[in-house]
Amino acid sequence: MIWNTVYKHKDLGLLIIRVGLGVMFIWHGAPKLFAGPERWIKIGGAIGNFGLHFLPGFWGFMAAVAEFGGGVCLILGVLFRPFMILLVLNLIVAASSHFARGQGLGGASHAIEDAIMFLGLAFIGPGKYSLDEWINHRAKSRATSPEQV
Repeated sequence: MIWNTVYKHKDLGLLIIRVGLGVMFIWHGAPKLFAGPERWIKIGGAIGNFGLHFLPGFWGFMAAVAEFGGGVCLILGVLFRPFMILLVLNLIVAASSHFARGQGLGGASHAIEDAIMFLGLAFIGPGKYSLDEWINHRAKSRATSPEQV
């Protein structure tokens, strides 16, 4: 009986997940984003595990943008699915970096866990308490409402 009541609040649960993870990714991404080119080059070197050895500064900057911007978009629920995919890709690179440093599954587990969560969220969507939902609702309202003369 109680589970029927709780299920009615699934969008609130999604909001809690989005805000919690979003805050943490902003917290992790901000120092990387604002650190500058030296740090971006270091971060971007991880893409070398996939055979890409050019423009490490660009890749590092993009990783920082994915973390920081992904956190913001996660909280707001805007551009949700594209940023979830960017975060999944970012975390795959992060996990590979842990493996390449010999840290094994213990070192890579956090990145893998977050990647699984973001992949699931990409399929579920942000829920009704999101800017994407608000934008879609407004677009549908305009499409179905008669034009005013």
